[in-house]
Amino acid sequence: MAINRAQLVKELEPGLNALFGLEYSRYEQQHTEIFDSESSDRAFEEEVMLSGFGQAPTKGEGAGVTYDSAAEVWTARYSHETVALAFSLTEEAIEDNLYDKLSSRYTKALARSMNYTKQVKGANVLNNGFSASYTGGDGVALLSTSHPTTSGGNVANTPATAADLNETSLEAALIAIGNFVDERGLKVNVQGRKLIIPSNLGFVAERLMASNLRTATADNDINAIRSRGMLPEGYVINNYLTDVDAWFIKTDAPNGLKHFQRAAMKTGMEGDFETGNVRYKARERYSFGWSDWRAIYGSEGA
Repeated sequence: MAINRAQLVKELEPGLNALFGLEYSRYEQQHTEIFDSESSDRAFEEEVMLSGFGQAPTKGEGAGVTYDSAAEVWTARYSHETVALAFSLTEEAIEDNLYDKLSSRYTKALARSMNYTKQVKGANVLNNGFSASYTGGDGVALLSTSHPTTSGGNVANTPATAADLNETSLEAALIAIGNFVDERGLKVNVQGRKLIIPSNLGFVAERLMASNLRTATADNDINAIRSRGMLPEGYVINNYLTDVDAWFIKTDAPNGLKHFQRAAMKTGMEGDFETGNVRYKARERYSFGWSDWRAIYGSEGA
């Protein structure tokens, strides 16, 4: 249904001082702090986890060499979604507006709505990261204590007991990341790079990351996380995280959390000959997801 003059009655009256409600600042592109972005030219993208070889055994003199095998372990699929929104204005509403071009004002609101949806969809990868209803290629949640490996053991990227963000839990998380292994149980050199938090934890993170000395203690000890250069990219706040005490660490593991852009946002407009109404549309295609869970560590909070 087109927006008509009855819906814009105050905008048609002389003496109106201001129009407001559409000019708020917005949180933009926060998904880029979490995801590595790539372009796509297909309906979906797939990435395959490969297992390498196990630890090389010692060969006895005169004995034959041991053979090992590698295989495809599991596949992560990114199915692109189409996000679109439109509005329509009657010819009379456009003609009788006294203050501003309606199309200009509402196309800004359209762009804001499209951006909001994108940020929510990106953040939902972490919001749903602890839920068994949202599983990855290995069949478990993104944040789990039981990621299976071909060597037979399970690996965790979340604590066995959820913990709030503090010095102890943050150090334990960094130690756990340093102990990550690959599909065959070999240690991998993965390091934490960035702390990702909701806005409620901003003050806690600032004290943990910026203080030269340990927080919440009378001891004159150094802040080991800061002095060792851990989490070199600091912390970022994502305003679309829904759990106020959940926190995450993005690591430098390759092919982890990904955003595929199938079609960049396009806008268009057209007029209808019979009614004179003008329609405006915005459309974009993309997907968010993860391939290697080693790219993230997180806790739900106590």
